[in-house]
Amino acid sequence: MSDDEQAIRTLVETWFSASKSGDSATILDLMTDDVIFMVSGQKPFGKAAFAATMKSMKQVRMDGAYHIQEVNVLGEWAYLRNYIRLEVTPADGATVHRSGYTLTILRKESDGRWRLARDANLLSREEAYSTFA
Repeated sequence: MSDDEQAIRTLVETWFSASKSGDSATILDLMTDDVIFMVSGQKPFGKAAFAATMKSMKQVRMDGAYHIQEVNVLGEWAYLRNYIRLEVTPADGATVHRSGYTLTILRKESDGRWRLARDANLLSREEAYSTFA
């Protein structure tokens, strides 16, 4: 595995850990200033909207798992295909289960760090959530 691929995998792990702990500063540092997110049912949005959403979710707990399907590095750009399962529990305790794939474009910035630049998130609500024992 190349150093770039390892750095990208570490970015994903850091993002996931920070999401679970509610560490919005770390998450925001993992994205470019011109990042664009695309999710079903919404217009594309950027870093400021992402930050506002995170701020409104201070009382929300997140847990889950991810499985990186593919990482390809192409010079200063890379893409990542990932499968994610999330459990999102708001303050009222009504856990929502979401799962699906993401396609993420990353850019290596002038400081040598990889950051998320574009993200297409296809997670959807699972009506019949089950775990496999």
